[in-house]
Amino acid sequence: MSVARAGRRVDATADRAFSLWVDVARWEAFVDGFRAVEHLDEAWPAVGSSVVWRSVPDGRGRVTERVVVCDPPKRFETEVTEERLRGAQTVAFEAEDASTAVSLTLDYSVDGGPLTWLTDVLFIRRAQGEALARTLDRFAAEAAA
Repeated sequence: MSVARAGRRVDATADRAFSLWVDVARWEAFVDGFRAVEHLDEAWPAVGSSVVWRSVPDGRGRVTERVVVCDPPKRFETEVTEERLRGAQTVAFEAEDASTAVSLTLDYSVDGGPLTWLTDVLFIRRAQGEALARTLDRFAAEAAA
């Protein structure tokens, strides 16, 4: 498995940051490549619930996220399934006075041929890290608004 990470401080309490993160109606404002929700379980963001969303053209395609940990306001983890990628995405919130340190980690594997590991090392891991960083930059802006 490979790991991509990003971190960012946001001007919001941990409670507010966590609530914003799980508010699927706000994802278009900050999730990199997000286009639209196809299905959202009524119980979201409870453990076991899921959301299915579609990315922008030339993006990730159809993405399913199933909640495996929901520990407000500290941690939220989903099992992520895409056409060629599977993994676990974890977002952690650490309160620091009126701001919150947010860390986002994607622990993933990519389906493919015998040279997939090389493609991952050279291209995919960096692209995933950059996408996570863009997401957190937009998230910080949304949290400050």
